[in-house]
Amino acid sequence: MAYITHSSMTNIQASTWLERLVAVLRQWRQRSRERAQLARLQERDLHDLGLSHGAVYAELHKPFWRA
Repeated sequence: MAYITHSSMTNIQASTWLERLVAVLRQWRQRSRERAQLARLQERDLHDLGLSHGAVYAELHKPFWRA
């Protein structure tokens, strides 16, 4: 019969916590890159995508941690 010890549970919790932290940091980095790409789009590109200046402005001024 296998027993789960406190130390093994702590290791599992720590790795899960670390994995979630890494995932969140990657997501923030991706948002930052996507907003930088959006900022480089020309007027014609924005029109083709159906984006208004207001929508672009709002997206570009969000902090990286906000979706």
